[in-house]
Amino acid sequence: MFIVIGLILAFVLVLVFSNRRTRNCRWRENRTQDVGRARCYRCMACGAEAFTTSGKPPLDCQSKSPDL
Repeated sequence: MFIVIGLILAFVLVLVFSNRRTRNCRWRENRTQDVGRARCYRCMACGAEAFTTSGKPPLDCQSKSPDL
């Protein structure tokens, strides 16, 4: 019984703390377009491109479509 309650609690916590702004985005690093310290990332879901200097994918969806 405790396992079922734990699984339900884990599922609810994932839903609450997930980042909804990039839920559908799948960022991939494009090393051919890196500029200096800036890394180029391209989203496989919406096709957006973004540059970051942190070395990590963007936190927000860069798509211009209003539904994302």
